[in-house]
Order: sequence, then structure tokens, then C-alpha cells
Amino acid sequence: LNMTITQKQKESMYRYRDKNIKRIPLDVQKEKYDEIKAAATAAGESVNGYIKKAIDDRMEREAENDE
Repeated sequence: LNMTITQKQKESMYRYRDKNIKRIPLDVQKEKYDEIKAAATAAGESVNGYIKKAIDDRMEREAENDE
């Protein structure tokens, strides 16, 4: 199974990212990162996915409180 991607595929991924993705820099203390990483691992998620879910959960709770 050949998993190499072509230059055209790379360019397509970069175009998609540039158009649809916004990076959010997030600085945390190393100890806090270790806590987040452990919690994400325990939840079977990546750190990125864990943080995104935490943000979504909070936004949902706040939206419910505004109703």
C-alpha cells in the first residue's frame, strides 16, 4: 500500500487549510500541558480534540444559560 501523497495533493491540502482553518496559539505552563495530555489520553482523544471539545461544551453551556 503506497501512502505517499503527490505534490498536487499537498497543494490541495494547503489550499483547504489556508481557506478553512484558523490557528489559535495557546500557551500553557508545561505542568498544565501534562495534565491536559493525561486527561485527553484517558478520554481516548488527542490534546487538540480534547481542547476543541472543552470549548464546544462550554459554549453550549453558556448558550443554554442565555436562553
